Amino acid sequence: MGLNKKDMTLLIVVAILTLFAPFILNPFPVDSAMAQFNAGYPDLMQRFVIFGILAIGFNILFGLTGYLSFGHAAFLGVGSYAAVWMFKLLSYNVVPAILLSVIMAGLFSVLIGYVSLRRSGIYFSILTLAFAQMSFALAYSVLSNPKFNLTNGETGLQVYAGDPQILHSENMPDVPHLFGWAMRDNFLELKMGGWEFTFNNGYYLCAAIMLVVFYLSIRLFRSPFGLMLRAVKSNQQRLNYTGLNPKPYTLAAFIISGMYAGLAGGLLASMDPLAGAERMQWTASGEIVLMTILGGAGTLIGPVLGAGFIKYFENIFSKINDNVLHQWFAFMPDGMEDFLVFIVHPFVGKGWHLTLGILFMLVVTFLPGGLVEGGQRIGNFIRNRGKKPADPKDPEHHPKETPHVAE
Repeated sequence: MGLNKKDMTLLIVVAILTLFAPFILNPFPVDSAMAQFNAGYPDLMQRFVIFGILAIGFNILFGLTGYLSFGHAAFLGVGSYAAVWMFKLLSYNVVPAILLSVIMAGLFSVLIGYVSLRRSGIYFSILTLAFAQMSFALAYSVLSNPKFNLTNGETGLQVYAGDPQILHSENMPDVPHLFGWAMRDNFLELKMGGWEFTFNNGYYLCAAIMLVVFYLSIRLFRSPFGLMLRAVKSNQQRLNYTGLNPKPYTLAAFIISGMYAGLAGGLLASMDPLAGAERMQWTASGEIVLMTILGGAGTLIGPVLGAGFIKYFENIFSKINDNVLHQWFAFMPDGMEDFLVFIVHPFVGKGWHLTLGILFMLVVTFLPGGLVEGGQRIGNFIRNRGKKPADPKDPEHHPKETPHVAE
């Protein structure tokens, strides 16, 4: 497969974690008080891998070249709209929808990248943000004009019974499917004691695609093209002095990154055939940046970890309300119970962003390399725990300085 031992081990670990996610993400029995922390249900697992794909693509641009884009949500939205239009015009088969999502996002990224990459630094970031907001405005209002309604405005684009679907047949399901395998269906539901594990068609399609694009990102990171992108990030001015033009390389990285985002958008629409303008807002672009930095920009596995971390907070911590908190602290005296609920309340439920912001500040301050750096520190601590530090008086490790000739 063209990978060294370290990269192959990483790919195998990611594959195992992905394939066994229904077991790993359901550590608590269904009837236990901690069951609300389980994340092994199909919709959330799909979001883990789809936003993992999105973050992997963004990391190719930001992690390798250092170009910080605040407009990647535009490609996510373009991919979603393209997929839904394929459902409306052809059929519910996800293959042509995903292919068109990638192609349209790639074409859109050529246009935005060609203009935005004429500048660098903060000016590049502002340009991408401007393009993303213009795309949002187009999708939300301009392209929802009744004469040529391409986006259906704030309601969102969806499939209706009267749509052509010229390739749809009666023996196929009326939901997104892969040659008859409905994405929303479960091919196995396993009960073991108090645990329930669900194996969903849509999740494993997304997981397989994520493993493929993760492998491709490893090959790209280790390729001469990846080394050139690192040189751009290290010192672009010095690279110009050598006679090399970095613009084609940065544009190629931007397009690849945009195609990854389009792929993620197509998969989102394939799991739920609806595309809305909210996927193109600047807040969505900011979330992509947070995922990459939180996991570890420039690393291979970091963006996937960051995407999973944020989506877990968004879907699990946001559901913790006062009733749940009272159940947790029910064993305490009434006054103490109410006091603890009062203290914890701002950090959960609708205030989950506050908790995420605090964690992000801590990670950026103490772990500049993201969650990956945290894992590396823990690994180094475990490996070095049994080793004794070298004796500072040991002449073998600390020889005397050689006296100067003049002495």
